[in-house]
Amino acid sequence: MSDHLWMHFTRLSAYADTPPPVIVRGDGPYVYDSTGKRYLDGLAGLFVVQVGHGRQELANAAAKQASELAYFPIWSYAHPKAIELAERLAHLAPGDLNRVFFTTGGSDAVESAWKLARAYFRRTGRPSKHKVLSRQIAYHGTSMGALSITGIPALKQDFEPLVPSTFRVPNTNYYRRPPSSGDTPEEFGAWAADRIAETIEFEGPDTVAAVYLEPVQNSGGCFPAPPGYFQRVREICDRYDVLLVSDEVICAFGRLGEYFGADRYGYQPDIITCAKGMTSGYVPLGAMIASDRLAEPFQHGTNWFAHGITYGGHPVGAAVALANLDVFERERLNEHVRANSPVFRGYLERLLDLPIVGDVRGDGFFFGIELVKDKATKATFDDDESERLLRGFLSKALFDAGLYCRADDRGDPVVQLAPPLICGEEHFAEMERILRAVLTEAWQRI
Repeated sequence: MSDHLWMHFTRLSAYADTPPPVIVRGDGPYVYDSTGKRYLDGLAGLFVVQVGHGRQELANAAAKQASELAYFPIWSYAHPKAIELAERLAHLAPGDLNRVFFTTGGSDAVESAWKLARAYFRRTGRPSKHKVLSRQIAYHGTSMGALSITGIPALKQDFEPLVPSTFRVPNTNYYRRPPSSGDTPEEFGAWAADRIAETIEFEGPDTVAAVYLEPVQNSGGCFPAPPGYFQRVREICDRYDVLLVSDEVICAFGRLGEYFGADRYGYQPDIITCAKGMTSGYVPLGAMIASDRLAEPFQHGTNWFAHGITYGGHPVGAAVALANLDVFERERLNEHVRANSPVFRGYLERLLDLPIVGDVRGDGFFFGIELVKDKATKATFDDDESERLLRGFLSKALFDAGLYCRADDRGDPVVQLAPPLICGEEHFAEMERILRAVLTEAWQRI
């Protein structure tokens, strides 16, 4: 029945003889398949469904807007919902990030930010500033520009050569920090930030346009920023006149207990890219939010930002985003995440008594569990072992046990959890119970 559906990031051979799971409905933090079986959505779909599934008010907002104005572009025109949402996002964003450029999702928000950085420096007399730095193993999207910024070689090989002029710097994986990179999180953070300055110097400050960083890096397993890291990066960017792009496609809209992760870690970016949780996934929508300084050159004479997306700022998407933000305010979801993040972490850290669990890390409602062969040495699994462990057993076993989450090996093997923001202690306990049983069995199979 799914012969015509080309599923994303999927080995199609895995479903040559058996059909894929078919999810037919959702309710709160749970989804249900076509047989009626219930699963706890431990990944909020794909870091998306912040307010939970089945919110009638979001469906109603979409239907109401579609009946009034289903579509109109924002290419030299405007419509009320785009105006209202842009104003609301500018009010929520930190500092002078007051210019909202709507996209349809995260990859095109990331791409838009790179194009703006290049165009801005060209308009201000520095056309040689075009290069971008990003972190090792970081994921920033799949379009050609965003994929070029992505730091995962395996995702890029089939599509090379990509857009040139992107370079990698160390990420903030404290658990696997290199020797001589610091004995405390603060020292390690300073070391990692200084590698950004070192790379800018090596490439030439007059050629580097931007640094892309996630508040908590997703790929590799939820690497939070060490204390002082972003403050030092901000100083470095100011010193070399390099734009700091906070890629918050995952981290914005409550995932870390704030509307924007930059506020969680106390730094001021020049651009924020966001998507996913803006509408809780009920309609696709994304945005690049830029500072007044970056917009200024485009406000004079014949200057223009020669970029646009057909469905960017879609009326239905904007209406749903506004209704979604209303839910955030009414139910105080950011406060809920901040209050319950330690509880969530506590349940996951109980798993550290298992020999296969090496590290639990993350922030907010966004955690990774790193799996190891030897806790004392932190020895990880080789490629064949990861293949058997993650794809051969863990992913299916967790799903069969009633937990939808991500078992990932883009880096060292991890299990990632990012449930809807409405979850509470009963859901954390359910996750811990399922993970404990499945990880125990996984260890016995090694």
